[in-house]
Amino acid sequence: MRVAIAHEWLTTLGGSERVVEALLELYPDAPVYTAFHSSRNLPEVVKKWDVRTSFVQSLPFLNRIAQKYIPLFPLAFESFDLSGYDLVISSSSACAKGVLTGPGTLHVCYCYTPLRYAWEPHLDARFQFGNPLLKAGNTALLHYLRMWDRLAADRVDEFVAISRNVAAKIGKYYRREATVINPPVSVERFPVKKVARTYFLIVSRLVPYKRLEVAVEAFTRLGLPLKIAGDGPERERLQALAGPNIEFLGFVPDEEVPPLMAGCLALIFPGEEDFGIVPLEAMAAGRPVIGLGRGGLLETIQEGKTGLFFPEPAPASLIDAVSRFSIRDFQPARLSKHAAKFSKERFKKEMADFIDARLRER
Repeated sequence: MRVAIAHEWLTTLGGSERVVEALLELYPDAPVYTAFHSSRNLPEVVKKWDVRTSFVQSLPFLNRIAQKYIPLFPLAFESFDLSGYDLVISSSSACAKGVLTGPGTLHVCYCYTPLRYAWEPHLDARFQFGNPLLKAGNTALLHYLRMWDRLAADRVDEFVAISRNVAAKIGKYYRREATVINPPVSVERFPVKKVARTYFLIVSRLVPYKRLEVAVEAFTRLGLPLKIAGDGPERERLQALAGPNIEFLGFVPDEEVPPLMAGCLALIFPGEEDFGIVPLEAMAAGRPVIGLGRGGLLETIQEGKTGLFFPEPAPASLIDAVSRFSIRDFQPARLSKHAAKFSKERFKKEMADFIDARLRER
């Protein structure tokens, strides 16, 4: 059986890339088709994948202005010839599901979210303009992306959603049903360790919809130590807001994240996510989560047992949650046991069973 995987882009080993990694363990000979690829922050395991890029790869200044090329991504994925494959799995939060497949191909979309900046532009400050001309151009672009995205969804034979939250969005925006299979969490990478715990921690890409300014402003006012691991276009703005108690670590190599997680009092998660793998990694390490009580986090955190919620994406709301937090209220063994339910092996079995059943029906 010939299998291909379509994935948005490859620039770092984040949650969606770990899904691709797990899929490649199921289908090791599958090539990975992606809009563009940058190996600067990728571990060796990803560099060994059979990666096939689109014309976007050759566009100028790609590493600096990749987001500016988003309007071209639909064309990028439509340019791939996947007609000869028996099974195509699109790993999609944007345009990867828009690949063109043959009539005999089973196309399964593992969906992290419908195209977020098209359907929920209010979550992304990059699309908020004061200039009327820019605002009009932005409105037209998002209209085009919504139209294309809705049509692209019809090319998918089966949707698999990462959470009930995403399945509801697929039903709303695409009028399609989706099977829920939670993404893999590499819980074995985060053993529970008895070490000194002296700071709060954020592990995240520094992009607008993560709402990291809420945490930066809250902890600046609290004066408590906060480490922020990750990089992105928001770093300069966030550093300007931050007090001396906040440390920006920049890009942290994959192997350095587990000890960083082990040393934290709690993981801070201020944005609304469709699922949220990093919180489960923290729980695997026996560390609780203080997170925004919306979206996928409601499906993974048990209030008072594995973490605390704050209701509004505002500094005062987070400050109140941190003031209620006590390390003594959370048992590391309980958190680790809860996270183990979301393991990679569980994901691989559920995906393999689902795909095999759909192939038998054809």
